[in-house]
Formats: sequence, structure tokens, C-alpha cells
Amino acid sequence: MDIVSQLASNLLDLTNEASPWLLLGLIIAGLMKSFVPTQILSKHLGHGKLAIVKAAFIGAPLPLCSCGVIPVATQLKRSGASSPATSAFLVATPETGVDSVSVSYALLGPIMAIYRPFAAILSAIFTGFLVNTSKEQETVATGEVKSCCASDNNTEEHQHKEEAATSCCASKTAPKSDSMLTKSMQGIKYGFTQLIDDLVIWLFIGLVFATLVRTFLPPEFLLSYGSGLIAMLIMIAISIPMYICATASTPIAAGFILAGISPGTALVFMMAGPATNISTLGVIKKEMGSSVLVRYLMGISISAISFGYCLDIALGAFNVSIIEQMSHSHEMLPNWFALSCTILLVSMAIKPFRRLFIK
Repeated sequence: MDIVSQLASNLLDLTNEASPWLLLGLIIAGLMKSFVPTQILSKHLGHGKLAIVKAAFIGAPLPLCSCGVIPVATQLKRSGASSPATSAFLVATPETGVDSVSVSYALLGPIMAIYRPFAAILSAIFTGFLVNTSKEQETVATGEVKSCCASDNNTEEHQHKEEAATSCCASKTAPKSDSMLTKSMQGIKYGFTQLIDDLVIWLFIGLVFATLVRTFLPPEFLLSYGSGLIAMLIMIAISIPMYICATASTPIAAGFILAGISPGTALVFMMAGPATNISTLGVIKKEMGSSVLVRYLMGISISAISFGYCLDIALGAFNVSIIEQMSHSHEMLPNWFALSCTILLVSMAIKPFRRLFIK
């Protein structure tokens, strides 16, 4: 088999593995988006340590990308949420979600699919408590946040107008209709339009990266420096400036593991990458101050490395191979079904094709 054929075969195999679970995640995430309006969150995220815990658990399953969480968290802060609770929300929301858990199971196996959201929630709580030690009080800035989701106007009328926007985080309000069917259909439509548009570019890049790794790099290539503190610190340094969502980080992490990097080091990437990017860090400094920003970065870095170490130690102690789970976690799905899901996913990701099915 020539290189081109091998690349195409590996890309198709990886896409088939991920697509059923990604479709399931998109449907669940869309329904959650429809039935859980974000405005109610600010009512539960006031001051106090309990608010930090609630923010982590509320944020973890929400279908908000690294871009979408910025204006929502800013609105929460300006609506009265504390800096620690807002920080916990900022960590938990982009680090995990129903779609990323599904893809984690598809590409990395059941252990990573369980351990990843567990680590994300605890890291969010830890970061929130660390931010809680800051005594710095910043005056909340007024004006709009310069992100891909432009408006944070708090008026109900403007929010309803924003539902029709086509940005990555348009529609922050629940549909007006009381019909369960109407809400469900609008949620599914959101999952297969705006949400998939948020994910598709980085997901494609991740799948291509994993394909290149599977094709050209032998498993032992990075074994000599693929684990340990130095490798994890390098991964933190790589992840902080990146702009990537939890779902799209998963195939990249799978490529790292296939190349020989330890699962714990790959987990550091999956935790730090979605939770930090230049836009997020800038908004944190502006809205909550430099002291909060420093503690935010410390919380993410310490928790990511700690959970990465714990994962590697546990896998070694119980003699569990994540690569074996990656190889065998999809056998329950027949090839025809996986290929059908891939065709549907690609059709939804390409707007001209999508318009044939979704008006």
C-alpha cells in the first residue's frame, strides 16, 4: 500500500471511530442547549464556596466551546457571580462536555472517558478555591468583550435578537415556545449547525494530525521523553496559547498517545488546551484582575499535571494499556453503521450539503 492510500485509510478509520459518538454528543448537547438557558446560571453562582462547586458541575456538561464560554462567563461575572465561581465555570465548561466525553470514549476508550470529566470537575473546583484566596478586587469593566461572540448586552430584547445570529455562540436564550417537540427540534438543529461549525475545523485538524502520527511515527518514537514532569511542563507551555475545544483536542491527544507519549501527558494537553487561550486570559485579567489570572493559570497547571501523574501511576499499577482500549473500544459498532455516521457528519459539516436537509 502506498503512502497516499495508507493516509486515506487511516483517516477514514479514525473518522469512522469518532463519528457515531460525536453525532450522539451533538444531539445531547443540542438538547441541553435548548432546555437549559444560560441566564438562570447567574442565579446560582453568587459568592461562597458552594457556588464554586455548583459552577463546576453546571459548567461541565454545557455545550459551550472555548470561544462561547468567554462572553457567557463575562455576563455571569457582571450579573453578580463571584470571581472564584466564574473561574471554576471557565475551567469546567470548555474542558469537558457531553460531546467530548463521547469522542473520548470513541478514540481513547472507557477509562479516559470516565477519568477526563472527573479530572475536569475537580480541577475546576481546585482552581476556583485557589482564586478564592485572592484579595484583589477589580472594578468590573463596562463595554463589550471583543471575542468571536460579540455582544453581551443584558437586555432581554437584545438577547432574543441575538438568537438569530450565526456566531459560534449565538442563541443564549431558550426558545419561546413551550412545545417539547419544538424545543427538541431547535436543540438538534443547533447541534447540527452552530455547534458543529464551532468544532469542525479543529476536529479536522486533529484527525489529520492523528492520521499522520498513526501513519509515520512508530509507537516507540517518543517513549524516551513522552512522560514525566518535563514532558508535562512542555505540554502545558504548548497548550496555554492554543485555541482548541475539548472535542477537537481528543484526536490530537490520541495521536500523541499513539506516538508514544504517556496517557497522563496527553491528559495534560486535553485539560490545559481547552481551558486556556489568549482571549480567555485577556478577559480574565480585564474582568477579574492580574491576581486572579495568576491563580487561574496556577490552578490549571497544577491540577493538570497532578491528574496526569495520577493517571500514569494508576495505569502502571493495574497494568492497563490505553492503546489496547483505543484499539478495541469500537468493536460493538458495525462498519456500515460507523460509515453511515461519517457520511451524515460530513454532510452536516459542509454547509451546501447541510442546507439540503436543514433549512
